[in-house]
Amino acid sequence: MRRISKLTRVAVGVASIALASTACGGTSSENGGGSDGGDKNLGLAIAYDIGGKGDQSFNDAAYAGLQKAQKEFGYKTADIEPTEGETDADKEQRLASLAKQGYNPVIGVGFAYGPAMEAVAKKYPKTTFGIVDSVVEGENVASLVFAEEQASYLAGVAAAKATKTNTVGFVGGVDIPLIHKFEAGYKQGVQDTSGGKVKVVSQYLTQTAEEGGFSSPDKGKAAAEGQIEKKADVVYQAAGLSGQGVIEAAAKAKVWAIGVDSDQYKQAALASYKNYILTSALKDVGGAVYTLAKSVEDGKPLTGTQTFDLKVNGVGLSESNPEFAKIAGLSDAVAKAKEGIIDGSIKVKTE
Repeated sequence: MRRISKLTRVAVGVASIALASTACGGTSSENGGGSDGGDKNLGLAIAYDIGGKGDQSFNDAAYAGLQKAQKEFGYKTADIEPTEGETDADKEQRLASLAKQGYNPVIGVGFAYGPAMEAVAKKYPKTTFGIVDSVVEGENVASLVFAEEQASYLAGVAAAKATKTNTVGFVGGVDIPLIHKFEAGYKQGVQDTSGGKVKVVSQYLTQTAEEGGFSSPDKGKAAAEGQIEKKADVVYQAAGLSGQGVIEAAAKAKVWAIGVDSDQYKQAALASYKNYILTSALKDVGGAVYTLAKSVEDGKPLTGTQTFDLKVNGVGLSESNPEFAKIAGLSDAVAKAKEGIIDGSIKVKTE
């Protein structure tokens, strides 16, 4: 039976953690060597998902959590990039290497690390492992999952209030259950807010991650352009690095984009498009990474399924763009929806 620990309600918030603008590629590590898996813990290590560091979204949010832990605990850290076309065996070797060197915890950023983590965690029982966006059984594994549908519902409320054409768009990176949660919440938020008057045009970029759905800005740009041609004047993307192309297309057409995972209005690499980033559906990956690191540092490592939702500020909606507050009824509608989700009067769909 899976052990489920009580969620540690550490104050989390992606928007409050400074993200470093860093180019993709290579390995960033500050380990200066390491142990062979003995008693000494070097500190937190994370292994990135497709797109790597510099995606201004999912992976960079995880890196922000690593930075916060490193600063607070004063220890060594490592963050490792994925390689193109890698296999589960490659991921397994990466996680095993980090554990063997003495890093603790070791976190796989993304559901793709599931099979590899299940295998490695058994081999290194003294190491705490974490996986983002997936549930892996294991006495020493913390599954860090999020109520993405809740943040997406709020994004749908915002889109319904902001649209002037009564058509909005959704671009998903890969056609998988995880991204279906984003779409389902978004559509429900749009429909509930507009009374069914606003149409949602949806498109997935690829069927598998290997085809580049999370790592191809050109694919995101083309999809957004197609939706804008269909009169969509607000486009929400849940597509990792590909989402940058969606934002670029929206800015070029002078329509609204809605970011994802991190507060993309604040991302330096997207500064030239920021005026057209209405809001972002926040998913506090950084807070989850930090929370697990803190639990290990405190000697009480979290295990089991840890769910980050609106109640613990694990997801949310950014309001950084001043234009957000200027749209009639938007702020009040979002606040009311958030209250309804938290008190249970609004049940958000996941598919």
